[in-house]
Amino acid sequence: MKILSGAGPVTKAVILAVVLVLAGLGGWAGWTLLQPDPSCGQGVEKRGPRQECTGVTDGAYPFTPLLTEVSQRVKEENDRVVGEKDTPYVTVALMISLIGDNEVEQRRILGEVQGAYLAQYRANHLSSGEKPAIRLVLANPGRDGAQWRPVTDQLGEMAHSTKDNLRAVTGFDNSTSPFRDAIAHLTRDLGIPVVGGTITADSIANSPRNPKAYPGLVRIGATNREEAAAIANFDKDHGVKPADSLLVEDQRQGDNYIDTLKEAFAERTKGSPYQSELFSAGNSLPMDFNRMVLRICETDAKVIYFAGRYQQLGVFLQELGKRACRKKDGKETSYTVVTGDAANTLASQLAADPGFDWSVFSHGITLKYASLAHPDMWGDPPTGEMSRTFQELSSLMTTATKGSGGKQSVGPISPRSWYDLHDSRTMMIHDSVWTAVSGIRRNTGKDNPLPSLQDVTEAWYRMHGKSGKVEGASGWICLDNYGNPYDKGVAIVELDPRTKSIAFDGLAWPTGRPPSEDCAAPNGG
Repeated sequence: MKILSGAGPVTKAVILAVVLVLAGLGGWAGWTLLQPDPSCGQGVEKRGPRQECTGVTDGAYPFTPLLTEVSQRVKEENDRVVGEKDTPYVTVALMISLIGDNEVEQRRILGEVQGAYLAQYRANHLSSGEKPAIRLVLANPGRDGAQWRPVTDQLGEMAHSTKDNLRAVTGFDNSTSPFRDAIAHLTRDLGIPVVGGTITADSIANSPRNPKAYPGLVRIGATNREEAAAIANFDKDHGVKPADSLLVEDQRQGDNYIDTLKEAFAERTKGSPYQSELFSAGNSLPMDFNRMVLRICETDAKVIYFAGRYQQLGVFLQELGKRACRKKDGKETSYTVVTGDAANTLASQLAADPGFDWSVFSHGITLKYASLAHPDMWGDPPTGEMSRTFQELSSLMTTATKGSGGKQSVGPISPRSWYDLHDSRTMMIHDSVWTAVSGIRRNTGKDNPLPSLQDVTEAWYRMHGKSGKVEGASGWICLDNYGNPYDKGVAIVELDPRTKSIAFDGLAWPTGRPPSEDCAAPNGG
């Protein structure tokens, strides 16, 4: 039987009637019932006050025009996988907000979907025939993840469908409360393994204090605290002292990214002679920052640690650039503003914003931040054992993006044009899906062609050591017993005003040095 995809409007009453008939016939429990809406597509329906198209698609519905080509490639690969009768397959979901309000957000989303597709392509075509095959679906919880509950429940149904065989959910590119709640529901209530992509908040993780906070969750990137430790080690190697620092922090509570960044930077600035400068997001923010900058001018601080979101960071940089104290005692003043990886989004927006005054960076201002990955972190050309997967990913960016007839597709990516790699997200989402694939296949054998959800969760405990680590494009992923990567490398980058791009500054490590080849956390880590 084949579910009709080209039918006209179908009401929920008719769907319910069909379900009752099928239930009476029996033998149909393996089919996932997707709830189509005539204005969206199969598995996708309008929800919320903005009536956004949310739900799960195999690539048939692109959500936005910019995703059309990559969605088509995903759909083609999925159809090929499902069409091979004698090859078992499982489904991996990418769950991110797939609708952006502007071109910068949409291009970020495009890069993330590209990364997921390239991991799927790599798994199915460049893994020496390893099984099962990988089917990829795109799960959209709407803007800000507001519709996470119905979408995660939809994924829960797919986990128990023999048509879908969903075995892991990946992605989660934001440390926000809706994504935290979605991860909790998937792992605690539905028993579905999750691989976080670019979540960095320390509070969305398992830990020695709460080892089952999110059972089945693993993360592949450094936390805010680890980013701060890597920055501290990098700064220490470059002569920066806490006594020369000052902390600027957002007073908001409840934002996991901001909360953990404040804690991490507070530790970093211990010994500073200056109390933290506080701000609150609002209409008076430029005036608030203007007054704050007057106070900063009175200090001898040289490094400013900024604990806040990128929207406020942009305003702060403008006011700091216009400061009255560009010269002090006859000498030009200079400040290095240091922050977390959310600044990647700001960098992309500033590059596309014709109204941003780039001259602020000509007045002694440097923006430096931790990034979860960067294409130059392994050298140019990339070398070394940790760069093998990155080299494979970069070469795939042409071979895997050719559609039927050799047509170039899936966006502006090529092996020597790093547009979609500079902000780390393509690399990190690739690694998120690749880690899920590794967990699935490592517990697959002759007598177990389709691992269970629990099998995949159990695989997380073996992802360390020389033979067990996952080799990602962003570096080795060596999980501790709580599903967190041990000593994951952090790219220290800065915004280059000359090229209006993200420039690589150096590679830093939370422990101060790269992990050994053994790649395992110490006892109690």
